[in-house]
Amino acid sequence: MYEDILKKVDHTLLNQTATWEQVKTLCDDAIHYQTASVCIPPSYVKRAKEYVDGRMKICTVIGFPNGYHTKQVKLFETSDALENGADEIDMVIQIGALKEKNYTKVAEEIMELKKLCSNRILKVIIETCLLTEQEKIEMCRIVTDSGADYIKTSTGFSSAGATFEDIALFKRYVGEHVKIKAAGGISSFADAEKFIELGADRLGTSRLVQLLNL
Repeated sequence: MYEDILKKVDHTLLNQTATWEQVKTLCDDAIHYQTASVCIPPSYVKRAKEYVDGRMKICTVIGFPNGYHTKQVKLFETSDALENGADEIDMVIQIGALKEKNYTKVAEEIMELKKLCSNRILKVIIETCLLTEQEKIEMCRIVTDSGADYIKTSTGFSSAGATFEDIALFKRYVGEHVKIKAAGGISSFADAEKFIELGADRLGTSRLVQLLNL
């Protein structure tokens, strides 16, 4: 059972104090347990890509964690990450634009980043703990229409992380081609299994591997 769950995990280390030695250990554990990817700060992507040498997917974050960078900054961050070898990009939306109902601005940013990513995976972090239910539903539509690959709950840096209710809502409202990532606060295999049952295709967490290393 653990193996099947770990195949859906983006093994994550995004702390401000993360060192290369910690990132390297993260990569070693991810390779050992065969997780879906490692999710790491952009500054470590190039080094990690060389270190894993094709044995693990490298995911990084864009506009993280607040999302209020300009579109051009996010495009530059994404281009730099891809050039450094990132296989997957997790970007944070501009939440203020969503609150203002400037849906076109939110959608255009996602579409441009997806165009830049091309066949590499783009996950869209909407920070569910800061949104109303109607805003979450609207983001399901925007992510679906934008061509992004995943909708993702949380950065793990705000007031709360993934909830079962949000994953169930995503499952009801996203298009068939959009996958779901639950992230933030996933601390047990029982919870991980429940998120997957509700429709999550990926889990952003570091704790599951840590539990196995105890």
